[in-house]
Amino acid sequence: MRFLVKVTLFLFVLLPLAGAAAVILTIDTQPTIERTAAITPSTIERAKRILDQNDPRKLKPGTRRTILLSNDDLDRAANYVANRYGGGSAQVGLQNGSAQLAASLRIPRLPLNLYLNVDATVVEQTPLPRLTAVRIGRLPVPTWMAHWAIAYGPRAFGLDLEKVSWSKIIHHVTIRERAVAITYEWQENAFTSLRGVVIPSEDRERIAIYQELLVSITEKYGRRSISLVDLLVPLFQLTRERGPYGDAAGENRAAILVLAFYVSGESLGRIVPELKSRRAPVQHQVLLGQRDDFAKHFMVSAAFAASAGSPLADALGLYKEIADSRGGSGFSFNDIAADRAGVRFGESAANSASAGKLQTKVGAGIVETDFMPDTADLPEYMAEAEFKRRFGGVNGAAYKRMMAEIERRVAALPLYH
Repeated sequence: MRFLVKVTLFLFVLLPLAGAAAVILTIDTQPTIERTAAITPSTIERAKRILDQNDPRKLKPGTRRTILLSNDDLDRAANYVANRYGGGSAQVGLQNGSAQLAASLRIPRLPLNLYLNVDATVVEQTPLPRLTAVRIGRLPVPTWMAHWAIAYGPRAFGLDLEKVSWSKIIHHVTIRERAVAITYEWQENAFTSLRGVVIPSEDRERIAIYQELLVSITEKYGRRSISLVDLLVPLFQLTRERGPYGDAAGENRAAILVLAFYVSGESLGRIVPELKSRRAPVQHQVLLGQRDDFAKHFMVSAAFAASAGSPLADALGLYKEIADSRGGSGFSFNDIAADRAGVRFGESAANSASAGKLQTKVGAGIVETDFMPDTADLPEYMAEAEFKRRFGGVNGAAYKRMMAEIERRVAALPLYH
């Protein structure tokens, strides 16, 4: 009888009190880390070099490589992820043999601004680093619980990290004061496993559905070009039909991704292998404002913004224009305008508050001027020297005024009002 009384006391009195105490100790009203998620063209250029050197499609099984990531690389990446997926900020600091991570993550869906302030220490160990200390607010967290959260927490975002045998791929991680060196050996099925992590089965099914619709649309045309509107409207009619029964933002992201690959002339089979055995869309030139480059800029930027966030999409667009000014077609504010319009479209499509509204508007029928600003008077085809002379580079006052004007035009587009 005494045992039953103790159990009852624990379940109905002590356990709730312990839970309440844990909540009080872990939740804060102010973030300890406050930073903007800055992604610059130089950041994109460095990331591109790292990816080019470690492109999984070019690696043979058994190939061993070492990736060197600086403290700044890791710090920027962690802060961007915290901002994009946690509504907060993060900071990474390296020492010889260990790394410290501090993050402030906003608790979602609450009328008040409440935060989880997290501090963690990781130490060097073979093959993978080991988490040795975690604190949330004023509450120390057992390491076994932290490891469980790392393994299963990403599933809330549709990512299953356990599908990849990291210990078989990564041979050693060396942590030093200024950089982390990751030595890995590429495995035969690693790319397939990684692809399964990044694109969950539910998203692959969605992509296949919109790809099938795109096939039927493109087969109706001859060899002539197609307006981007003629593709956006029917695909978003389908998102509207499917949206009320599921995830409207997820449907929009899938439709945008399918269009981005098609407009760019790339095969979706690269990321969804099961599509390789199915009929592919008939390839046509897709136009926006009578230009195929506008359609590409718009859709690729929309895809990045919908999937990875607008700071990354903006930086990618600017990086492309800077690269063009150094030997390509030249720096173009017209292309920047198409990029910014695409980013706005992707943001609205992936935002749960506006996803359904966008589906309705686009599905009901739109014209180009609803989502693409006028660019006829914007300068383009400028070599690097001319761009710097006329606009002072990306930090010049004239450049900032031009960007403000582009933002004003994008903000005034009828689709978002």
